Amino acid sequence: MKKNNNRHFSKKNQAQKARINNVEHVPSDKKKTFAKVNGGVFVYSKPLSVSELSEAINVPVPNIIKFLFLQGKAVTINHVLDDEMIGTVCLEFGYDFKKEKVVDEAHFEEIEIEDDPSSLVERSPVVTVMGHVDHGKTSIIDAIRHSNVADKEAGGISQAIGAYQKEHNGKKITIIDTPGHAAFTAMRARGASVTDIVVLVVAADDGVMPQTIEAIDHAKAANSQIIVAINKMDKPGVNPRKVKEELMAHDVIAEDYGGDVIMVEVSAKTKQGLDDLLDAILLKAEMMELKANPNRYAIGTVLEANLDRGEGPKATLLVQNGTLNAADFVVVGDIYGKIRRMSNENGQVLKSAGPSTPVAVTGLSSVPAAGDRFMAFPTERQAKEIAERRALEKLEKTRSKTSAMSLSDLNNLVTAGQVEDINVIVKADTDGSAEALKASLEKLSEDKVRVKVISAAAGAISDNDVLLASASHALIYGFNVRPDARIKALAEEQGVEIRLHRIIYELLDEMKAAIKGKYKAEVVEKVTGQAEVRHIYKITHVGTVAGSYVTSGEIKAGEKVRLLRDGAIVYEGTLESLKRFKDDVKEVRQGYECGLRIAGYNDVKEGDVVEGYEMVAKEEA
Repeated sequence: MKKNNNRHFSKKNQAQKARINNVEHVPSDKKKTFAKVNGGVFVYSKPLSVSELSEAINVPVPNIIKFLFLQGKAVTINHVLDDEMIGTVCLEFGYDFKKEKVVDEAHFEEIEIEDDPSSLVERSPVVTVMGHVDHGKTSIIDAIRHSNVADKEAGGISQAIGAYQKEHNGKKITIIDTPGHAAFTAMRARGASVTDIVVLVVAADDGVMPQTIEAIDHAKAANSQIIVAINKMDKPGVNPRKVKEELMAHDVIAEDYGGDVIMVEVSAKTKQGLDDLLDAILLKAEMMELKANPNRYAIGTVLEANLDRGEGPKATLLVQNGTLNAADFVVVGDIYGKIRRMSNENGQVLKSAGPSTPVAVTGLSSVPAAGDRFMAFPTERQAKEIAERRALEKLEKTRSKTSAMSLSDLNNLVTAGQVEDINVIVKADTDGSAEALKASLEKLSEDKVRVKVISAAAGAISDNDVLLASASHALIYGFNVRPDARIKALAEEQGVEIRLHRIIYELLDEMKAAIKGKYKAEVVEKVTGQAEVRHIYKITHVGTVAGSYVTSGEIKAGEKVRLLRDGAIVYEGTLESLKRFKDDVKEVRQGYECGLRIAGYNDVKEGDVVEGYEMVAKEEA
């Protein structure tokens, strides 16, 4: 460690690093004391038995047992006391009390940093641009980017990383160029809250579209501030007022309509309003009072990563607090490394990068994942040990992975009084059904449990829905729609439960039971397989035969099936016949072709999906 590096070397900075908003930073299993008295205040960090509390506050065990007995609570010497009991005993015997959370340094993303106000400096806002396809998101980003380097580089810029900084009125704005909502949400699903402000791009000639609504849902779920850029104002006859009115239906209300959302009319083509947009970002950032401490080891998030043939593992990091220096030892996710080379979006080599600065780095032992958190440490040995512990914990979590929020888990949490909000995503076959379900589900809210529908829309269940559910600990309700095999696999990977219904009162009864802690699933549906219709054959005296390819599981003759078109159910019935070439067969497995016919239904089309299912006891599901 170089002596001229002043980060953390004063006692004040060491104390700032150790004391973190009622969180104690504990180095590698060295701290064994879980309770102490400090200036008349009893400080503890875990549930304590009567004997442990007795020893810590120097009060005889019989005195504690007698006092609690008089309070109507019978305990023994080994009884583990909850927070309420510990607090009651402390107050009775003359102590104030305080519970602290102990954070192992291997879980550095859980540290809530509280710095001395005098050490904080203003940092740049981090902005993500989102919107519906073809509404001009990329055009706006390019327009801002090129105006950033127009005076410095003829012929534009070669983007080395997917993030850059724009200077406007003497202040910097960090703009993240994400490939879409999925990447934005994948980061949040890993616990990374990187975006301060979302710029929502809406085309003035097109208005609010499905992906616009998705972007709003994702921004709100991330608790990011929203600024709306009404684009394509150069087109004749456009009506920005119509856009504002459409956005009101999604609780995005413009300032001139009595809301708090700044809306700027722009044209990426003519550059109209771009300065106003940047002014709005800086104004919003000033209101948010964004600050950070540059005099500490860096902590932040991976924006993107790849394996470069020439340079090896390469990652784009966003420094969120502290300062990252070249040659720092870092833990990124569950890997470690020493910063070998650090550069900005122009490819310029940097020696250091402060808060809100995006940088491309090399020197990591392998490729991390977008959304992984990183932190710098003083020695390579420490970084390596922490990375190994994190890798082991990740493996154990993967082995015991559970749903982000299953209905059974929800039922158990409600019963234990450990849940206040139930997040739900609704996908239905029509807008009317989606809105009706949203209203009905939210009416089920009670005093202690609130149902919160974070997204309700028409259409098939998408990967965006699954990622949003994973990030928001939500469950997905599908009404008259079905997920395909790819979406099912993604949901299983993300630990997201998808509940499917065709009768609205059954869906509502199920949620009502879970809210009351009385949900019990005795019989569940099990999908046996799916087949994609690739050819249609009209056969006289027989009807329509669908030439199909089994994409997952197996299709069985005589089983119950449903026909899906664009994710929506168009028919349910029985598989009347199943053939391989000219022979009748009992089943056809994944990867094989077949001909099939659904009893009583001939309106099958190419691209439809035939899904087989059966009802089984819960333990067999």
